[in-house]
Amino acid sequence: MIGNMTVEELKNKLDNSESIRLIDCREQGEWDEAHIEKAEFMPLSNFADEMSKLENKEETLILQCRSGKRSLQACMMLQGEGFENLYNLEGGILAWIDSGYPTV
Repeated sequence: MIGNMTVEELKNKLDNSESIRLIDCREQGEWDEAHIEKAEFMPLSNFADEMSKLENKEETLILQCRSGKRSLQACMMLQGEGFENLYNLEGGILAWIDSGYPTV
């Protein structure tokens, strides 16, 4: 299943230290400009190889990119590998920044 998650929902989960993994699938230059503090860097251009770092197919994974398109592609790749709890961040980091949430 691939669900959608709003930036407000993600912020709440991060603030409450919920058991999630946030995956940023933008490219290196974008990551260097700004990223969400607890995100893990796994660029879409190398995602097929990077997926091996994700071993638990039942954990909750939230994927984000700039606007939500690349992260949806990454979600579909993971779904094809049997991952079950996938969420695409609606609006990506642009929506996160527009909401005034912090980046590093």
